Amino acid sequence: MQVVKYMFQPHGDERGQLVALEEFKDIPFTIRRVYYMYDTEKGVVRGRHAHKSLEQILICIHGACKIRLDNGTEKKVVPLEKPYEGLYIPGSLWREMYDFSPDAVLLVLASQLYNEEDYIRDYDKFLETLKSPGIQ
Repeated sequence: MQVVKYMFQPHGDERGQLVALEEFKDIPFTIRRVYYMYDTEKGVVRGRHAHKSLEQILICIHGACKIRLDNGTEKKVVPLEKPYEGLYIPGSLWREMYDFSPDAVLLVLASQLYNEEDYIRDYDKFLETLKSPGIQ
């Protein structure tokens, strides 16, 4: 499984740092939805689902967390620890976000508006969809 990590260009001076993101320049899709997670308690695992077609970029803009990715045959853990790096997650990958630092803020840029029908929330069903033609 190839993991694509984006390194965004920070711009800074004595006033601090700024990272600007633009769709199709820094982000490989149209940004249709933005959300973020924070105050995640120790031991909590978020995600635990896949999407049929949604694409995402995850950026831990404060603190740190880990992302476990699973394509049905291989699993990888990707740490997010810098506010200028993002993890690209295409559809058809199971994802779990965990090991959040107490100050973590995880920002998610998504290619689609929320649509419950795009979610695969059962791991066994996720594995079944990978065997179906036209789902990857």
